[in-house]
Amino acid sequence: MECQSALQGQRKKGEEVKTAWRPPGALTDSSVSWWCPQKCQSWQGELGRMTALLGAKSPLRRVAIFGGTHGNELSGVLLVKHWEEDGAEVQRTGLQVKPFIANPRAVQKGSRYIDCDLNRVFDPAHLGEEMPENSPYEVVRAQEIHRLFGPKGGKDAYDVILDLHNTTANMGCTLILETSKNDLLIQMFHYIKSCLAPRPCFVYLIDRPSLKYATTRSVAKHPVGVEVGPQPQGVLRADILDQMRRIVGHALDFIQYFNEGREFPACSLEVYRVMEKVDYPRKENGEIAAVIHPSLQDQDWKPLNPGDPVFLTLDGKTIPFDGDSTVYPVFVNEAAYYEKGEAFATTLKVTLTARSLNSSSP
Repeated sequence: MECQSALQGQRKKGEEVKTAWRPPGALTDSSVSWWCPQKCQSWQGELGRMTALLGAKSPLRRVAIFGGTHGNELSGVLLVKHWEEDGAEVQRTGLQVKPFIANPRAVQKGSRYIDCDLNRVFDPAHLGEEMPENSPYEVVRAQEIHRLFGPKGGKDAYDVILDLHNTTANMGCTLILETSKNDLLIQMFHYIKSCLAPRPCFVYLIDRPSLKYATTRSVAKHPVGVEVGPQPQGVLRADILDQMRRIVGHALDFIQYFNEGREFPACSLEVYRVMEKVDYPRKENGEIAAVIHPSLQDQDWKPLNPGDPVFLTLDGKTIPFDGDSTVYPVFVNEAAYYEKGEAFATTLKVTLTARSLNSSSP
């Protein structure tokens, strides 16, 4: 059942420069160690400042860690269940951290969802309407999550939600950012990337209105998507689990340091901004007519140039990329996106900047 169908007739009208950052005297090859507690202990910078709009000048007090938004993405499920039983690893002084299984029925069934995608229904129409008894399970669950961790856009919403996902695509460690204007998250992602180095960690920016979707984590003031792969659906890999675990730990460390009043100098962050979602070639009846070309398979984040192979038909014909400039593909051949008509998404590299940041009342 599609979530949209449950709302038909119920909606009201009207709803609807690239160099590594290195401030003078603040960061050198020998001093990068301050990023992680294991590597260094101090960091000096200019006076912290954060836009009042994003509400991050005051300490962050409530953080949720979501696993099982999709029930067959098992790294987050296993970690959250572990932390529900023993939360010592994710607790931080002065911070309330709540591990939470977002879609328990889908987790029990081992499927992405029961009726519809939970990670697409956190919009005003689904959250604001009284649902009939036969509403899709995920719509009902979205309203429960909204009550527990929201309200979305409200002052009482959770400060941060870390939403843990796996992908079958070769995305490595990926952080998902929903706006280019959140200084706190730009600083946090910069910190996490530095902690994980030399392992790469990519930032996927999904701020284009036409391509943005209503995520589970968007209930929080500062939503953080965590995507780690490749990992098949319904499978656990120790290396992928470890990478996700490290990302969560570094994110919580950053929040604790921010709450303690640590100053974070102005920084820049390279991100990949989504531009277009590309479907598979299809027959007249809608069936897929070509597969991802071997030259593109597993090449997430790598340059894709005009004329490069992207699809291969069953009779051996290569279909080239028909764009007019170099892009960077992501979620290449993602299993969960077959139903969404997405073979891959194209992105462009963009550099974001964040002003210096600290908490005004540690």
